[in-house]
Amino acid sequence: MALLLLLFLLTVPVVSADEDAFIGVNIGTALSDMPSPTQVVALLKAQNIRHVRLYDADRAMLHALANTGIRVTVSVPNEQLLGIGQSNATAANWVARNVIAHVPATNITAIAVGSEILTTLPNAAPVLVSALKFIHSALVASNLDGQIKVSTPQSSSIILDSFPPSQAFFNRSWDPVMVPLLKFLQSTGSYFMLNVYPYYDYMQSNGVIPLDYALFRPLPPNKEAVDANTLLHYTNVFDAIVDAAYFSMSYLNFTKIPIFVTESGWPSKGDSSEPDATLDNANTYNSNLIRHVLNNTGTPKHPGIVVSTYIYELYNEDSRPGPVSEKNWGLFDANGMPVYTLHLTGAGTLLANDTTNQTFCVAKEGADPKMLQAALDWACGPGKVDCSFLLQGQPCYEPDNVVAHSTYAFNAYFQKMAKSPGTCDFKGVATITTSDPSHGSCIFPGSAGRNGTFPNTTSLAPSSNSSTSSCHSIYFYGAGSFTTSVIIGVLLMSMVCL
Repeated sequence: MALLLLLFLLTVPVVSADEDAFIGVNIGTALSDMPSPTQVVALLKAQNIRHVRLYDADRAMLHALANTGIRVTVSVPNEQLLGIGQSNATAANWVARNVIAHVPATNITAIAVGSEILTTLPNAAPVLVSALKFIHSALVASNLDGQIKVSTPQSSSIILDSFPPSQAFFNRSWDPVMVPLLKFLQSTGSYFMLNVYPYYDYMQSNGVIPLDYALFRPLPPNKEAVDANTLLHYTNVFDAIVDAAYFSMSYLNFTKIPIFVTESGWPSKGDSSEPDATLDNANTYNSNLIRHVLNNTGTPKHPGIVVSTYIYELYNEDSRPGPVSEKNWGLFDANGMPVYTLHLTGAGTLLANDTTNQTFCVAKEGADPKMLQAALDWACGPGKVDCSFLLQGQPCYEPDNVVAHSTYAFNAYFQKMAKSPGTCDFKGVATITTSDPSHGSCIFPGSAGRNGTFPNTTSLAPSSNSSTSSCHSIYFYGAGSFTTSVIIGVLLMSMVCL
């Protein structure tokens, strides 16, 4: 019987999206030097961001967004929820003041009522659905219910036993709220708003969840997570959480409610207890997330059903309390400068701070030095990489260690091979990054360099027809003096070339 039920849940379709997936951004305001609404909108336009979510309904921001066509989700702050949930008139006044006063000039398309109420403000949970209904009634009275959807973002932590996804279910103690909430969403044609943070799932897993799995990095088939009940393969945490939400709704007999991810991202900086909150990981996660969403691939449970997503967040919020990571989720600093350069090939003009299409191959953190040495020897030998830049006195000699030198050689090979799949592996000790490893006068192949132009990477390795193609430096890194090793390497090279 259980198997028949599971098969039924797998075959019942959800409502298909009316349009392609989109990427939006959340706009927090906890900045010590918050840009003006006009500056914010100018940044949105420059980055071709067409969907935003506000955590309130700030009048000045809504005015600045007028006549831009940008689709806006406004929010009822948590502190206003109790009043709205207890009074139809209060809800109607809120809609009149924060929505009706701004449309149609400002393209408001959704209202998020509260944020993660069940987990952050549980005392307001009894009036949550009433608040949604009152807000919706006010929209109906103004004939705006067809244009503006009403929902409420939930934390993914309300899902218990989220893997395998087919066994996931909502915390049953919230059934008195979840069931009427889902009935409301289904009857109004709205969507389930879900905040998905693979970063926190990874951090709390105590090593069970691999970092690559959280970051959307490619996994070999034998490393993919497989739901034993459905035999669906999961290549990333994001899809697994979204499908866990779909299955959780299915077990409450709601199968036609699409999911919008209202928050997802990765912090670019953390304190000593957050070693994986780095620029490279934030860049990798958000770049891969954007590509994944815009590919319209859906999830393993619902392939082709789009999962539109809002990135958390537009700006680093330096005034937020808590650990360092809390202040560093943004794509941009307050001055509008990118925190990192997203690598978004195939994403059109969205988030146009991707101006260089740069990726690099670097030594993997924690890799075995002996394996790095062997890979370095191969790159500078059979791999035909010009490693002369690593000799003493040359721009990339410092820092004088196997990690830095193998990073240069790995990347030179990767660029020489036109970044072809499989050319940044070196038996597992290399990895791809979008962070430029150039430093000082050592400009790596593939880098835009200091003058914004790319070096001619075709000269980094002799062609197969070159008379010097068989003459390569040999580098040894051991416990002894590296300088001595380089001298030996140069001597060996000279002997071979004579």
